Amino acid sequence: MTQHELRAGVIGLGMIGGGVAVSLARRGRVPVVYDIRPDAAEALPDVDAPLSSPADVAKASDVVMIAVVDAEQARTVIAGPEGVLAGAHPGLTLVLLSTVALPVVRELADLCAEHEVGFLDCGVTPGDRAAENGMVAILGGDAAVVAAAEPVLRDWAKKVVHCGPLGAGMATKIARNVVTYGSWRTVHEAAALAGAAGVDPAKLAEVIETADPQGRTLLQLLHSRDAQGELPETLSRKIEPLMSKDLTAARDLSTELHVDIPLADVARTHVRGTLDLPTEEPQGTAHERGLAVMDAVYGDGFSQNMPAASTPFTDTTTDHLFGEVWSRPGLSVRDRRLLVLGATAALGRADLVQIQVRGALVTRDLTPDELRESALQLAYYVGWGNATATHQGIEAALADTAQEKK
Repeated sequence: MTQHELRAGVIGLGMIGGGVAVSLARRGRVPVVYDIRPDAAEALPDVDAPLSSPADVAKASDVVMIAVVDAEQARTVIAGPEGVLAGAHPGLTLVLLSTVALPVVRELADLCAEHEVGFLDCGVTPGDRAAENGMVAILGGDAAVVAAAEPVLRDWAKKVVHCGPLGAGMATKIARNVVTYGSWRTVHEAAALAGAAGVDPAKLAEVIETADPQGRTLLQLLHSRDAQGELPETLSRKIEPLMSKDLTAARDLSTELHVDIPLADVARTHVRGTLDLPTEEPQGTAHERGLAVMDAVYGDGFSQNMPAASTPFTDTTTDHLFGEVWSRPGLSVRDRRLLVLGATAALGRADLVQIQVRGALVTRDLTPDELRESALQLAYYVGWGNATATHQGIEAALADTAQEKK
């Protein structure tokens, strides 16, 4: 059978499936289709009326695209009593366009293998371009199966990208969604920050679109990786001070304007990890490292409050608690501070809470609003009495910090 003779089928005629069917028909490969709505094809140009079942689509097709809503629907149309496998013939290929979990991908692929049916997981984007031959097909599966289905795929996708073995297409689509929604959150925070400073968000958009019209900056680090997937260290070390400086400036502005930017805070905390740089170990003896970390946790000069006389308790506090535990890379300082604040709240000691809060304010790990919210959250876990002491410690630290700024 030549590539032009391959028969196509589409199951699910929503925005994506219906668009795929229209694109196929425009290329002259009119598909057979199925949808639970008998009239689903009436608004689709050049697409014939739906057949009576997924099994009938399978009998009349060589490559079937499945564009249903979720995993349960995918199981039903593939393995149900009148599902695709009930009408499958050896050599048939199923292309799952629905976003489902990877265990479901493997489950469905195993069912297809039992019937000598090929299976590809295929993320698609952007869905609103489906009827214009405008989507990218993001494939996972065996290369031979991809090659067999590719002529049909190219009739509805502007680009076919084989990402790797089974599951790779779905994983790539999920990762792409992280970029999309993460970017939306970043834009939300940036617009809030600019707006609080009196800037029209439209001006922010104008600056970004003019300075970077193709959006290259978004993927700069991804494109900069070498064949092993690593960033050149020289580039990372060049970017690190700029990234740290700019994100610290964002944190300072957000504190001044009382704007919450949690995603930017995470980026600031994980600058070295983002750039694939190793976590820097404090230099010097264990005692010197502990003092340095203590200052990083509570503010410059805090370590000078430690008594000059050496005792087993103070030495262990400095050398081990701060030099080895607080400095570990597994949690950020902010994460560790929240844990300690919770434990301190359970003691009902406003004075100890005050120390943690002052440290959080000095290092800008937590905003006043976040600290007050913490007191309310903790009240339901440590009791109202202990939470009252926590609230008092927080307010005392906030008052002291405000007084010091005058």
